[in-house]
Formats: sequence, structure tokens, C-alpha cells
Amino acid sequence: MQYDPIKRSLGNVFNRTPFLRKLFYRLLDLLLLRAWHVHREIKSWEKGAPANAEILDAGFGFGQHTYYMTSRNKKWNVLGIDVKDEQVDDCNRFFKQINYNNVEFQVGDLTKYRKENAYDLVVCVDVMEHIEEDVKVFENYYNSLRKGGMVLISTPSDQGGSDVHDHEHEESFIDEHVRDGYNIEEIQDKMRSVGFEKIDASYGYGTPGKISWKLSMKYPMTMLNISKLFFIILPFYYLITYPFCFVLNYIDTNTKHKTGTGLIVKAWK
Repeated sequence: MQYDPIKRSLGNVFNRTPFLRKLFYRLLDLLLLRAWHVHREIKSWEKGAPANAEILDAGFGFGQHTYYMTSRNKKWNVLGIDVKDEQVDDCNRFFKQINYNNVEFQVGDLTKYRKENAYDLVVCVDVMEHIEEDVKVFENYYNSLRKGGMVLISTPSDQGGSDVHDHEHEESFIDEHVRDGYNIEEIQDKMRSVGFEKIDASYGYGTPGKISWKLSMKYPMTMLNISKLFFIILPFYYLITYPFCFVLNYIDTNTKHKTGTGLIVKAWK
């Protein structure tokens, strides 16, 4: 599955006005289970966060997590780093349009980007599965954090992440992934190797989340990958399926899972 063509199509629709862009962010927050988990952890971190926190959004994508954080607290300063020039330009343009002056986006390679003792929080959502040199990135996160700072990572696990199962030679549902998912001990060991000592790793996307993901993401993206004409029926599809997804997302976010296809990892310097 190639996501980039679909992303560009969505961008063409929702980038027409700031209102549509904000609506797009809201839809992503409602639909994507990862956003539910990330928001929950950010709210928890916020309780002890500095008033003028410095935050790195590492691999910001559409910029929806930056928008969420800066909407919660206008005193937080967020820098977004991504390798794609067009996404950097797009997000800088949008955030200037809505007068969010505490946000900046830059082109950067996370295997090379490091700013010593600069950030109180690093947010990395669905990025590490795209990067081969992951230990180097973890090292950069550690060195870029201030003492007591936290990194928050959302990534697929090896328990069926990227919709890969146990069949031999089965490929990831998403072609751009360099790994199908992390073993929960593996990612903690890699983070310890660069200096992190306090690490909290847990599973997301348990049984409720896996069902919700298929309904809200896999099936619609599969249809759109076949033909963009499916954009026409998407609103009706979600009108029927979203009430079920909402309940499933709530259960998944508020339940501890023995296993799951996603990982939520928090580590402190």
C-alpha cells in the first residue's frame, strides 16, 4: 500500500482553506487510534510540564500533533522536523495563516538532527518504522532532551504491526516501512543502549483497536488505493462505521493489553 499518493489527494482537498485544514486535523484525531493514545500521554505529561516548554515534533507528517499541542498551550514552542520539503513548506504556510507564531517547521534528517539539551518533550508518532538507523535516532533524542525531559514514541509492534501476520514472506500493509514492528523488549534495549534508564513501554491496538483500525483505516485506504472515486462514498461509510470505531477506540485507549499491534513508549532523560 502506497500512502503518499493518497496523502497528496487528501492534501489537495483539505488545504483549500484554513477551516478545512482544521477540520481535517479534527477528523484525524477522531479516526486515528494512535492520536487517542498520543493525546492521552500528552495530557498526562502536561500536568508536570514547564510553562514555556520546548517541544520537538520528530517526523511531523501533516502537522496534526503540532496543532494539537500548540492549541492546548500557546506558550509551548514546537519545532517540527521532517525530510519532505513539501510538507515543511505546507505546514509553515498553514500555521502562519492561523497566526500560530510559536511553531516552526524545518527540513531535517532525524538520524543527523541533534540539539543538545534543548527540549522538554520529543514526540515521534509512526516514524521509527520508516528509519533503518533507529539507534542513531534514539541517541539524538536522548542528547536533545533536557534533564527530566521525555520522549514519546508511537510505533507498530511485532505482534502484527503494519498488518503483518505469521505467514511466510507476508509483506507490510504499508510499503514505506523498513521494519514491520518492534519487539517490546528490543526497543527498550535499544533505548537503554543510548542512555535512557527510565522507560515505560506498553501495547496499544489490542483486540478493540485492531478491529477499529481495519474499519477506520485499512478498508477505506484500500478502497482509495484502487480508485479515488471512493472519496465520494467515504462520508457515508464513516457515518455507518464511526460510532463503532469511537467505542472501540475508547476501550482500547483505556485498557491495558497483554499484547497488541502497536507500542506506546515513554522514556525519560
